[in-house]
Formats: sequence, C-alpha cells, structure tokens
Amino acid sequence: MEITASMVKELREATGAGMMDCKKALSECNGNMDEAANWLREKGIAKSAKKESRIAAEGLANIYIEGNKAVILEVNSETDFVSKNEEFKAMIDEIGNAILKGSAKTMDEALALPSAEGTVQDLIVAKVAKIGEKLSFRRFEVVEKTDADNFGAYLHMGGKIAVLVVVEGATEEVAKDVAMQAAAMKPKYVFVEDVPADVLEEEKKVLKEQAMNEGKPAEIAEKMVAGRINKFYKEICLTKQAFIKDGDIDVETYVKNNKGSIKSMVRYEVGEGMQKREDNFAEEVMNQVNGTNE
Repeated sequence: MEITASMVKELREATGAGMMDCKKALSECNGNMDEAANWLREKGIAKSAKKESRIAAEGLANIYIEGNKAVILEVNSETDFVSKNEEFKAMIDEIGNAILKGSAKTMDEALALPSAEGTVQDLIVAKVAKIGEKLSFRRFEVVEKTDADNFGAYLHMGGKIAVLVVVEGATEEVAKDVAMQAAAMKPKYVFVEDVPADVLEEEKKVLKEQAMNEGKPAEIAEKMVAGRINKFYKEICLTKQAFIKDGDIDVETYVKNNKGSIKSMVRYEVGEGMQKREDNFAEEVMNQVNGTNE
C-alpha cells in the first residue's frame, strides 16, 4: 500500500512521533493507522506525546560560532539529571550546528531544519521517547558580526547561563570579559537608551514616592529622583555597571580604554521566567526504576 504524506501527518499528530518513525510504522503495518499507532507505542516512540503537559524548566544554554556568525540557544528538560546527560548535550549540539549552517530566523524554520532523525522537530521527539522526559527547544538567536568585531562568548555553570556579546574594535579577550560581566551582574539592557519608557517612568514614580515618604517636599523629591535614577541605570544597563575586574570604572569605559565599543548582548539564563516543577525526588526515582515515569 502506498504511504502518503497525509497519512504520515495524521499519525504524527495523533502520536507525537517523528515523521520518519511514522512513515516506518505505516509501512510496517500496511497503512493501518491503528496498528501503526500501536507499533509506535510498543517501540516507546509515541510516549513523547504524553509528556507535553509536563514542566520543563531545567536544561542548558549553549553558543556556537563559525566565522562571523554565532548562535545562542536554550533547550529545556524536566530535571537537572537530564541536563547532564551526554545524549541530551549531543542533541543540543546538533540543533545548534543545524541553525549555524542554515538560515532559520523563526522557531518554525529552526524546527524544520534537517537532522539525523529527519528534522530538528523529529530529533527532539525521538530524544523525548528515548530519554523519557519532556524536552523543549525554548529559544535561539542568530548574531552576526563584521571582520572589525569580536564575539565574546561565556558559559557559566556548564551552560546554566550563556552570554554572547559583540564588541567592535577591541580584542576577543575584552569581549569575553564583557560577557563574563553580563553573566555575573545580570544586566537587562546594554545601553541607557534601551530602557523602555514605561519601565523608566515606573522607576521614577517609585523613587519619587520613596523620597516623599522620607519627608522631602515634592520639588526636592524630583531632584533626588534625577540622582537616584543613575543608580538604577548602573544596576540594569551593561555599559553603566561597575566593571567587576576594576570597580573604579564602568564597563563602557573599560571597553573604550581598549579602543572598542559594545554593539550587542544576548544573555540566556536557563528557566528564567518559567514555572519550576515541584519534585518528589523519591517518587521520581521509583517511577524511573519501575518504568512508569510518564
């Protein structure tokens, strides 16, 4: 019986299995949809669909660089155990290199890139079935530079935090110093100009209320806000932060002293902004031992 693309699509949507696995299942079962679904379950491939509702907020971030192009990405798992798994790390490498070699700009385009399992999406589904946890490709960014620039790449705690910066005119060592700064001090923005107007206005409002609660008249409070807002910038803007290797200067001055300027920064912290799952560790281990961790 001829296996059509629509049959493969229908089975894939029903089971969550990869395209190549669905095609093979249909071939093995002469196109019978129910038998093919059972075949996938017997092989453990369809289990991945059951895990979609579970929380995956652990995992790793990583950076891949080739010439003037770099990719930073985050892939999540349910537990920290899996983030240390060599097969999980190899999957992230395959995804990162696929994006580096491809031209994907959106998540849909990245998931459609080729992999050893068919597509990146197929690769993830296959690894979910094999590893036994929900795995989620959360985000990525492609960053490009000119020959006059240097990438600064830094991974902290084996990939729990990843920072990629582009510095113009200075050395790669200076760029890496800036990346380390961003990893440690968690700036939200690169430049003062990057701070959204609504964020700035809200901070000014809070600072003014604080000053007035200290008993200062409104006009004095206004003047105090101007001074205190600079402290706010020093906390959230990379260029204005005190340089961790020399607290007497800010990061912008450090780079300028090395004949350079910062162009961009991307900072990923694994699981930031995500709901963390509540683990019953003993139950988790017993479920895995008994093969019931679904």
